[in-house]
Amino acid sequence: MKRTDFYFDLPEELIAQTPLQQRDSSRLLCLDKSTGAVDHQHFYKLPEYLREGDCLVLNDSRVLPARLIGSRITGGSVELVLLRDLGDGCWECLSRPGRKTKPGTELLFGNGELKATVMAVAEGGNRIVKFHYEGIFLEVLERLGKMPLPPYITEELKDSERYQTVYSRDVGSAAAPTAGLHFTRELLEELENKGVKICYVTLHVGLGTFRPVKEEEIEDHPMHSEFCIVPEETARIVNETKNAGGRVICVGTTSCRTIESFTKDGELQATSGWTDIFIYPGYEFKCVDALITNFHLPESTLIMLVSALAGRGNVLNAYNVAVEEKYRFFSFGDAMFIS
Repeated sequence: MKRTDFYFDLPEELIAQTPLQQRDSSRLLCLDKSTGAVDHQHFYKLPEYLREGDCLVLNDSRVLPARLIGSRITGGSVELVLLRDLGDGCWECLSRPGRKTKPGTELLFGNGELKATVMAVAEGGNRIVKFHYEGIFLEVLERLGKMPLPPYITEELKDSERYQTVYSRDVGSAAAPTAGLHFTRELLEELENKGVKICYVTLHVGLGTFRPVKEEEIEDHPMHSEFCIVPEETARIVNETKNAGGRVICVGTTSCRTIESFTKDGELQATSGWTDIFIYPGYEFKCVDALITNFHLPESTLIMLVSALAGRGNVLNAYNVAVEEKYRFFSFGDAMFIS
């Protein structure tokens, strides 16, 4: 299939720059994947679309305040975005300006509370950086780091918790699993009271999720790898749901990719590991029945995954309807429920 098969025209003014005051007051476009019919609701109405015996799978990864702004010891500003923990104080990072962060460059953050040395240039131009600090690194990062918001968000985020889900707990993502940003604790409790089972996986989102598809033939696109965990409790709940005829509903493409990566012979396996699964039309889903997701960039791997579940024509039609109805797009935007 061609990359351009997943293009739609998105006016820039529909890109949400700030979160709504109330998480679950976002709009919800409901798409019936078998008929293509759409319905307009608000997210707090989601319980009306779920049934007793359904299972909701959430990604509990928490975003690192992974954006560090500092200076080179010789002068001049520098910015790092932490991507992957390599152990022993070393991280793979994005760096700006790249030409000023050659191996051997010494960096300072927070008036010297955190120091770093550029050790090497990784594949793709990222930097391997070794940090020097006293105490616990994550605590230092909480004091000095900023949220690594996606490039299409230009507004400053006043409350960093609004770029975290209310159920986030396992720190490690470079970007939020944004479909979950719409949930409140009260809404989750309402779903549980209705008999919807709730379970969690962990997939630490990398910035590769924003990497554009450049190849004309989408099958040639090299998918990034991300680390994920399926706990035993989650595997048990998902398998029991499937065996009882309930629906497995993933919240976000990250949860979907995790579940699909580790379902073998009809059973979800409790495990951990890396996945580079690339889901696009023609893929046969092994476990996932329905999906709650945000609206995604044209020609992105994310809209390709959604199209694999609901059909490219249905999805592009729903996206065009969303544009006409002025839905808000991307991280702080509105949501879609595909069932």
